[in-house]
Amino acid sequence: MSLKANICKENRVKKYAMVRTETIIAVKNVPESSEFYQKLLGCKSEHGGNTFEILTSEKQVVLCLHKWGDHEHPTMLNFEKEVGNGLILFFRVDGLKKVFENAKTLKANIEKEIHYNENSLKNQFILRDLDNYYIIISE
Repeated sequence: MSLKANICKENRVKKYAMVRTETIIAVKNVPESSEFYQKLLGCKSEHGGNTFEILTSEKQVVLCLHKWGDHEHPTMLNFEKEVGNGLILFFRVDGLKKVFENAKTLKANIEKEIHYNENSLKNQFILRDLDNYYIIISE
């Protein structure tokens, strides 16, 4: 591959410098679930607490645990609800404003525009996908 072709390829790849998911699941008891996953997967606690936990392996997020009913996330209010309840699709991205503009271009159902989340200490926005999944996009 020529140098020019290689540079063009790198520019296409770097269009979105970083996109990844960080799965958050709702649990009844965060400390007990944290201990279970740490023991099961050999990951470690990066946050700790009774309402939220971040589990990592080699500085990469493996799983986040969130207590049912806390912080008023609509999909995590009632553990007795339908399938899909308890799920937030949480994406950390570079270029939050660009992704927000993409959501507007798609005419996505934006529930909350870009705002500062005091729990995560990051800017984020909230939307629903085509199947009504609750999505948080965060920097």
